Amino acid sequence: MKSRLALYLPLFALSAAITHGQQPVPSGEFTKIQLTDQFWAEGAAFGDFNHDGKMDVVYGPYWWEGPDFKVKHTYRPDADKSKVKTADGTEIEISGFKGALGNENGYSDNFLTYAYDFNGDGWIDILVIGWPGKEAFWYENPKGADIPWPKHLAWDVVDNESPMLADLFGTGEPVLVCCSGGYVGYAEPDWKDPEEKWKWHPISPKGTYQRYTHGIGVGDVNGDGRKDILEATGWWEQPSSLEGDPVWKKHEFQFGAGGAQMYAYDVNGDGKADIITSLEAHKHGIAWFEQTNEGGVEGWTKHIIVGDEPKDNPQGVMFTQPHALWLQDMNGDGVLDLVTGKRFWAHGPTGDIDPNAPPVLYWFELKRNAGKVEWLAHLIDDKSGVGCEVMAGDLNGDGKPDVVVGNKRGAFVFLRK
Repeated sequence: MKSRLALYLPLFALSAAITHGQQPVPSGEFTKIQLTDQFWAEGAAFGDFNHDGKMDVVYGPYWWEGPDFKVKHTYRPDADKSKVKTADGTEIEISGFKGALGNENGYSDNFLTYAYDFNGDGWIDILVIGWPGKEAFWYENPKGADIPWPKHLAWDVVDNESPMLADLFGTGEPVLVCCSGGYVGYAEPDWKDPEEKWKWHPISPKGTYQRYTHGIGVGDVNGDGRKDILEATGWWEQPSSLEGDPVWKKHEFQFGAGGAQMYAYDVNGDGKADIITSLEAHKHGIAWFEQTNEGGVEGWTKHIIVGDEPKDNPQGVMFTQPHALWLQDMNGDGVLDLVTGKRFWAHGPTGDIDPNAPPVLYWFELKRNAGKVEWLAHLIDDKSGVGCEVMAGDLNGDGKPDVVVGNKRGAFVFLRK
């Protein structure tokens, strides 16, 4: 079947900089475009919404036409207003939700966004995942007409803070991998009747999974050709048959305390899939867990990419709140690299650890040298960060991957030079 998937830098002590080498500075590899400084969503996505062969970007209730992203369209209501106080105490009204334009915390009704042609009419639609524990809706592209897009309920209880729209079964058609009602599972569209509410398939017994559970992902862990579901406390092995919605076999392991998006990928090139994840979304840490399977016994060895101190990274890189991760071959060497950064004001200007440190956005180049793995940090920007989501892909058709970000500082496009 043919796929339609469109799919802080903190201020370190000088001694740390001396010990660990020069801190990364923005590399100049990208041209930065800020689409808006208003806060509408914690993620942004891209797709060819007007059918002109060029990628466009969606953030909150708006989408911008590529390749220059100057023309903006409104596809769903944008009437939300917020009263915020500026630094001098003046109260003003802004469009959108409370974010960097004020000095108070707020939240949006849009945590993640995906783009996909859900009804098969050849036009890319938009999936909006709202507040954790609430509904996800998809908005039907009116085939280029500049009118409000029809709204359809996808699934009514989407738990977890990093739900993933993914091709779980290799069919070319995605499902929404998440938690719901205490279960891990996936919501599947009815491709014959796409306007119907999606069907929920639990793959776990009922547990303590809830709306603010952190960490979930997809990937073939055991190399059997079937993609498994990953979460912070282990991975669930996809069975050979899905008939009757069986409970998948769980392989227990603690992959951190609950991060963001998780990936199964052969990091060191030994033929076995490893796990890449942030260790705790609102604190420190990004790591890859090497799959060892020594003597036939499943095992995992943790390797820190970014830790809770500058000394944990060869370049002295350290930042908090790694709440979004994306894998992408950023330099064309055939190896997937890691795009991530600091979620800006996840819980506002006084929440979490170092909330007002520079909101950094990095790509970490995966280098394999005679079996040794290195992650070389490239600082894309230190005034944007990530949200609950970050995406990379070729937006302007030049064969080089670009990066899209949406968070409480607004929406950004970084075009690779």
